[in-house]
Formats: sequence, structure tokens, C-alpha cells
Amino acid sequence: MAGISVRRSIALRVIVTEGFKEELRNELQQAADETQRRIDQMEVQSRRLLSGLQGADLTQAMQVRRQLETERQRQTALKEEIQRQMEETAKLELGSEYPRGTIEGVAEINVGDDLLKKLSGSEVVVKDGEVVEIREA
Repeated sequence: MAGISVRRSIALRVIVTEGFKEELRNELQQAADETQRRIDQMEVQSRRLLSGLQGADLTQAMQVRRQLETERQRQTALKEEIQRQMEETAKLELGSEYPRGTIEGVAEINVGDDLLKKLSGSEVVVKDGEVVEIREA
């Protein structure tokens, strides 16, 4: 009986170089800038919306204000997390490995295979965009 192919997640790890640190810093800075733009835009929309609601239902205005405040707090927390990640990026040691997420791959499975072993534990290690190692569990 022939095996079948199934999708699996493969961990992507990057060997830290100065180029990678700069790339990661740029990505995080862009994310922080975008988050700040959303916060600023929410502030403007909030003032406009709330001034329009002042003459309307006070209960509705308070509910909208709470929702906007909750979202603003969420965006502010996100920006703080990004800033924390930027600080951590500066501390990364050259040559160390940094988890960069997952990619999808395919595994061939056959009757009698250890399914967990086949579907987990694989890693691809990249340095400056080049695959330098493939690890199988």
C-alpha cells in the first residue's frame, strides 16, 4: 500500500547576523509606526464621533467612548510590545538562532509510521536568506 502526503508545519529558524538584526529592526519600526498611525487616527475619529454624539443619546455616547478606549488601550499595549521586541532585538547575539515562525511542508506517511514524529520536529535553518541546515526529528 502506498503512503500519502500530508501537510505539516516546519519551524523556521534564522541565524542572527547584522543584516538580520537590521531587517528585524526595520520590520518592528514599521509595525510600531503603523500602530501609532492607528492610535492617532482613532483619536481623531473618536473626537469627531463623540462630538457628533453629544447631542444624541448619552448612554450610546458612553458605550462608544468605552469601546474606543478599549481599542486604544489594545493598540497602545501592542505598540509597547513592539518596542520591547525592538529592545530584545538589540540584545540578540550574532550567530545565535532566532525562531522566525513556521512554514508549511509536506510529509509522506505510511502504515506503521510514528505520526507525531513525522508531523513535528522539523526545522529549516536560514542564514542571510540561504538555507544552511534542515533538521528532522
